[in-house]
Amino acid sequence: MTGSGGEGERGSGREGAEVVPIRGGAVPAGGDVVPIGGAQSAAPPAGAAAPAAAGRGGAGREGPARVGVVLVSHSREVAAATAAMAMEMVGTGDPAPVGTAGGTEDGRLGTSAELVLAAARRVDGGVGVAVLSDLGSAVLTVRALLAEAEENGLPFPVRFADAPFVEGAVAAVVTASAGGDLAAVVDAAEEAYRFRKG
Repeated sequence: MTGSGGEGERGSGREGAEVVPIRGGAVPAGGDVVPIGGAQSAAPPAGAAAPAAAGRGGAGREGPARVGVVLVSHSREVAAATAAMAMEMVGTGDPAPVGTAGGTEDGRLGTSAELVLAAARRVDGGVGVAVLSDLGSAVLTVRALLAEAEENGLPFPVRFADAPFVEGAVAAVVTASAGGDLAAVVDAAEEAYRFRKG
């Protein structure tokens, strides 16, 4: 085991996925969020390739690479809705790459190491990937992947943010979209714990 501190070796991989329609974007099942201009979209046939994920700086974007953000949830719908909200909160129409790993490969509640790995590889622009998760086995899945990051082929570097899922996701995506480095993105996500609601 040579990976440590939540960092791994750069990897690559893009898989096609079923797309789940949501308001403001289409989300490949357990895969990346792909903005579609605010309209709902019909899902392509099962097994069809999803639209390309946001690349080095974002979908169709020229300029420096930005940190990618991966949202890991037990639920495909929760991951998709959180990603869509975070991307919309950017406000510029040019969000950083955001990937989701929601539920299991067959659509059940749960977590999947394979979906986490695929999402991290898709959003990797070479400057780092920040990962946020909801609870329980999602946390354990991410920790297990990071413990053997190089062997698992995670992009390098990867950091796991100790952050509230929704608030942290919004802060991370906004900061990454503004060009923040990996440390700034993780700090912004973790800082979300400081905002008291009562």
